[in-house]
Amino acid sequence: MRSSHHGDGYDVLVVGGGIIGLVTAWRTAQRGLRVAVVDPEPGGGAARVAAGMLAAVTELHYGEELLLGLNLASAARYPDFVAELEEASGRETGFRTCGTLAVALDSDDRAHLRDLHALQQRSGLESQWLTGRECRRLEPMLAPGVRGGLRVDGDHQIDPRRLAAALLTACERAGVVLHRERAERLAVVHGRAAGVVLAGGADLAADQVVLAAGSLSGRLAGLPDGLAPPVRPVKGQVLRLAVPAPYAPFLGRTVRAVVRGGHVYLVPRENGELVLGATSEEMGWDTTVTAGGVYELLRDAHELVPGITELPLTEVRAGLRPGSPDNAPLLGPTALPGLHLATGHHRNGVLLTPVTGDAMAALLADGELPEEARPFTPHRFPSAADSARQEQPA
Repeated sequence: MRSSHHGDGYDVLVVGGGIIGLVTAWRTAQRGLRVAVVDPEPGGGAARVAAGMLAAVTELHYGEELLLGLNLASAARYPDFVAELEEASGRETGFRTCGTLAVALDSDDRAHLRDLHALQQRSGLESQWLTGRECRRLEPMLAPGVRGGLRVDGDHQIDPRRLAAALLTACERAGVVLHRERAERLAVVHGRAAGVVLAGGADLAADQVVLAAGSLSGRLAGLPDGLAPPVRPVKGQVLRLAVPAPYAPFLGRTVRAVVRGGHVYLVPRENGELVLGATSEEMGWDTTVTAGGVYELLRDAHELVPGITELPLTEVRAGLRPGSPDNAPLLGPTALPGLHLATGHHRNGVLLTPVTGDAMAALLADGELPEEARPFTPHRFPSAADSARQEQPA
């Protein structure tokens, strides 16, 4: 789908400048299309509060085996993707191949981890069961009560804030035009998406529009009835701590656990920062940092790694992940010609960045999604309009 515009319009207009919107814009511009991004603060979004775990194996959940394939495909692309992005932008992304250790603190958690290990093995994934003593040998700061764990050397990490900054610079260098303003309304002309109207009143025309605004994707005015993407905000609270020199190295790899039924993880950065998260709360659009959320994270992390209470607390923040009905992304064309989605990545947005960029660029430039992305088109969810038609008597 090469350019048909010869005036002031763009080939592709991406609504949303988070990491998903930026990687879509960058990869598409590399294909030779004229691309613009609309976002008041490009480089922000959910990535500001994400921990950046690239955890295709330890994030495996029952019933998500189809998503596993996409996660693994994206994880495999990360080393080459990072090398290309860092060269294109001149910025480092904080990519670390440090591995992950998932541990259990009691017999119930140990049984859960054993079940997860069995599922990983059935899925052909590489993970190693360790005793509590072996876990503490790897990470001496772990609590004496650790009962066992899973060592996954292939689950790595990246710094999402640095990733977003690198993508923003790469976009600028690739010729992507940044409109630092809010998209007010989708423009539909003759039954086709034709651009957007900005909050300031300006019109931006485009052959194709990509809605990549995270949890806000369904709130763009002008979407035809039944075509608002089924994404919802899922709140996550995250803490950042500093690791002073006397405590370094505090942890050598990402450590995660289930404590009293709640998930907690600790992600050590090379710069001495320790990211602690994360809550998962169905609270609508609320982004308030709560005393309860901070307390629970620190309490659970202290049970896992007692020395954490000695570290300075440098930041508390809450953000909104874009959740979909099946926790998988919505990638590809909608029922409205010219309108595509790249949203709904939920907890896997950072992990799925490389494969999303490749898939969306292929769709926008060549008109067809790669095979690996086809199970995740928006068409797997019947729209309200479709449902209404199905309910009408013949």
